[in-house]
Amino acid sequence: MGGAPSQPWRPLPKNNENLNFVNSYQPQNKEVRSLRILLHGPVGARKSSFINSVDSVLQGRISGQALSDTISGKSFTQIYKTFHFHKDANHFYPFVMTDIMGLEKNESNGVCLEDLKLALKGHVKEGYKFIPGQQISEGDPSYNSSPTLNDRVHVLVSVLPAGFASLISDEVVKKMREVRLAASEMGIPQLVILTKVDEACPEVKQDLKNIYKSKYLKEQAEQFSTLLGLPLNCIFLVKNYESESTTTEDVDAPILCALRQMITFGEDFLNDLDS
Repeated sequence: MGGAPSQPWRPLPKNNENLNFVNSYQPQNKEVRSLRILLHGPVGARKSSFINSVDSVLQGRISGQALSDTISGKSFTQIYKTFHFHKDANHFYPFVMTDIMGLEKNESNGVCLEDLKLALKGHVKEGYKFIPGQQISEGDPSYNSSPTLNDRVHVLVSVLPAGFASLISDEVVKKMREVRLAASEMGIPQLVILTKVDEACPEVKQDLKNIYKSKYLKEQAEQFSTLLGLPLNCIFLVKNYESESTTTEDVDAPILCALRQMITFGEDFLNDLDS
């Protein structure tokens, strides 16, 4: 799967730089209480695990607020659910992550594409239970007919397992590109998170510091760049906290790097609307 060259193809800033940025962030647009980051991707991409990993990094301990399932083969997330991150006992960070039902190959399974597009516009209320292959209607109690800027999505994040580029179905790629196109038409910035890097590359499993030195993972990122039509600098590699009992700087660093970029992209989007 390719060795680890001596120089990284992307440097990772120091953890304290990224953590200081995250801790000091506050949306400048006064219409927004929380920057909204929507995660989407195929079943098994580990979206919920990524949310838990972000929370673990911010709390400095292992968190499990987003329930996840590693064996079913079906989307474990059934409802539109937003996760808030505690900054201290009385305050939350001014950004949230919203999880959504996974994409599947068949039209009758997984989240309906139209639901995803409506979620981008803020039309889907918290707690809406997705019905595979069926779109939410305007008469549904969970349909938000007049969304505010705070309800809308400000950053779209595609979550995919590293090592999956040659295995992802054409149907799922087509759906992800369609969602990307809809987001682009709304001006919503996008990036990609590749998870399971340790499972995809032995050198990274041995030492996570090799994450951006791995030739194999760079090839995977390049393949996903081509498949989804996103530039390489919008694709980030992470290892989620899944088997660990404590947090470590090596796992934290790529997660913080990706989180900082999400916040930066989202803030740029909000500032453009405000200008």
